[in-house]
Amino acid sequence: MTRWLFPILIAAFFASAVAFLGATVTDIGPWYRSLVLPRWAPPDAVYGIGWTIIYALAALAAVTGWHATRTRQEANRLIGLFALNGFLNILWSLLFFRFHRPDWALFEVLLLWLSVGSLILVTWPRSMAAALMLVPYICWVTFAGYLNMTIVRLNGPFG
Repeated sequence: MTRWLFPILIAAFFASAVAFLGATVTDIGPWYRSLVLPRWAPPDAVYGIGWTIIYALAALAAVTGWHATRTRQEANRLIGLFALNGFLNILWSLLFFRFHRPDWALFEVLLLWLSVGSLILVTWPRSMAAALMLVPYICWVTFAGYLNMTIVRLNGPFG
């Protein structure tokens, strides 16, 4: 039990930090409200629920994947990929909501998608469970990317 407790607490802390920073730079104010959104865009409340589930699963995937690594080098690489993913997650919110640049965020969401895909590929050989916990994340980022692209088409150009 103690073998899992500390890593879970650390992963939960970092997932919460990414969520907090992402929420801090997300401004659902007049600029966002002025955007034309597609009819199929989810209500705002769905995003909070979706991201909470995704962050929880990602934290569990990080711990499960970390426990499955065989060497310190593998473990460090996995933690580095999760850290990069957290950075890209926050960067998307910063580009879209703070800088009001959905066009830049559209490019960045591709990097975010690739980082989630990399996490799935890296964890799969050692822990199928960890990889499967990340599937909702890549599905969500795929949907978010399509929504982002639609917002750019409906509202561009930006800048």
